[in-house]
Parts: sequence; C-alpha cells; structure tokens
Amino acid sequence: MSHNDSNAKTTRVRFSGQGVKIWGIVGLLLAICVYTAASSDQFLHVRNIQNVIHRTSLYGILGIGAAFVIITGGIDLSIGSLVCLVGVLLPDLLTHHNWPVVPALLAVLALAFAIGLIHGLLITKMRLQPFVVTLCGLLLYRGIARGLTGDVAQGFQGRFTGLRSIATELLPVFGTDKDLFHLPATALILIVIAIMAAVFLNKTIYGRYLLALGNNAEAARYSGINVDRMTILAYVICSGLAGIGGVLFALDIASVQPSDFGNFYELYAIAAAVLGGCSLRGGEGSIMGVVIGAAVMQVIYNTINLVHQNYQNMEFAIIGGVILIGVIADELVRRVIVGRREAARRAAG
Repeated sequence: MSHNDSNAKTTRVRFSGQGVKIWGIVGLLLAICVYTAASSDQFLHVRNIQNVIHRTSLYGILGIGAAFVIITGGIDLSIGSLVCLVGVLLPDLLTHHNWPVVPALLAVLALAFAIGLIHGLLITKMRLQPFVVTLCGLLLYRGIARGLTGDVAQGFQGRFTGLRSIATELLPVFGTDKDLFHLPATALILIVIAIMAAVFLNKTIYGRYLLALGNNAEAARYSGINVDRMTILAYVICSGLAGIGGVLFALDIASVQPSDFGNFYELYAIAAAVLGGCSLRGGEGSIMGVVIGAAVMQVIYNTINLVHQNYQNMEFAIIGGVILIGVIADELVRRVIVGRREAARRAAG
C-alpha cells in the first residue's frame, strides 16, 4: 500500500470517529424531541420552540468558548462566575455610574478578555494547572461581583430597552403574526459566532495548531508551534465568549442577583462541549457538535419541565449523568479508532 493510500485511510478513520460522535448526538436530540412531543402537546408550541432555541443560543455561546479550552486539553471552571461578574457590572455601570452604552459594553467585554489573558499567562508562564487557576477564578469573580454590588440585585430600571432587544428581540420569519414562529435574535448571534469559530478551527493554521496542541503538546512544541501562545489564545477566546454570554444573559433577564446568577453555567458549557464530540483529553472537537450538544441539554431541561415535573430538582444529577455518558462514549470511540488504526498498520505492513 502506498504512503498516500495509508494517509487517506487514516484520515477516513479520524473522520469516521468524529462523524460517529456528531451523528450520535443528532440521533439523541431527535429521539428526545420525538419522545417529548409525543408526551406533551406543549413541546411543539411556537413559544416553547422559540424559548428552547433562545436558551440553546445563550448556552451554546458558552459551550463554544469551553470547547476551545477543552480542545487544548485544558478546562475552565470559572465560566459561570465570569458570566456573573460581567452580568452585574454592565447594569451597574449603566444605571449607577451613568456610563454611555458603548463604553460600558466595551469595558465589561475588555475585562472578560483580560481575565482570559491572565488565565493563559498563569497556566503557561507560571506552569499552574488549569483546574487550579480556573477554580480560583470561580471563587474570585463571584466574590468580587458580590462585594462590588453589596450582594444586591442589579437591573436596568426599566431603561435601555433598545439595548435589551439584542437578547430579547424575536425576528419574524414567516410573518408578523404573533402566533407564527419568530427567530430569537440570540440565535443569529450564535450562528455568527459558530461560523467564525468553525472557520477558525477548521480552516486556519491556528485552528490546526490548537488541535495539534491537544493531541500532543510536546510534539507540537518540537514541530515549531508556539504552544504557550496557542494556550493563551484558547483561554482568551473562552473568557471572551463567557463575557459575551454574560452580557446577553443579563440583558435577557433584566435583573441580576450576584449570589446565584451564572451558578453552574460552566457545567452546561462543558456538558455541551463533551456531548458535541470534544474529548477531555484534547485534540478533538467540532463546533457544530457543540451547538447540537447545547441543544440536547436544553431539550432535556424542557422535557423535565413538561413531562417529568417530579424530577425538576434532579436537573444537575441529569447533567452529571450526561457528562459521564459522554466521557464513556468518547473512550469507547477512541478504543475503536485505535483498533482500526492498528489494523490498518498491520495490513500496510
């Protein structure tokens, strides 16, 4: 067998592994939708579908950010607390300090990106573990948010309706009748971010660097990749998207309570990434898969509310189970792929 044939077979094996994950999660999403639609006549109601898409969009943005870090073999546990910090600072700047809208938005987003930069520097230059750095961030940013606001809820005081429409607007698709389907504005934001992330990850040299870093950091370093720079970039992207998510969440709910706003959002983000095909070992990931994973999480949440109200208090247990199933599935797929590669090598030899 020629060298080119061998490379082609290896490529097909890798594609099939990622493809199996994506098609598997699509099948799971469809199965849950069919089950919920058959069990509740409210599921296919226009407003319910709009709400599911809206929530999927918000959490999907966080999931995409988490995916970049997970692809490098890292983790970010501070996403929820960063969402909280950004979410309380924005209305505070606008209403209590009378900042103009644009400077306030730029300030909170700059803070989010700066936090990602700090995470990346601590991990690469100080050689601290990502788990430790972001766990400290989880506690630190929540504490700062509560301290700056005196643990008092922050809101927009009925003002800034134009700004809030970024997260609350429903865009007509089939007509302006309220009974017809309208696309949440947040879905457009997710689509733009997802396309940009997918192009970056799959079509640019820097995306390939991130995947190579996750596969084998030492090999990436010896091949000339600036591993530290790529790691920093991943954490900056993650925190930046968490900042965008924090702004959208705050604009959506209008009143932000520092003590619980953003609690466990990092779990939703990590679950969406893992379900979507990101390996916690690094080196694998699909933006489309992450979006579908976020949709699965929100449809499960919707199913609990519509069909199994008695299990509403077990939401986080279900999330934990979903993450565990995703990790087990990832390991099983990895073993199948390794077996196929070994078989291909023996056949080539």
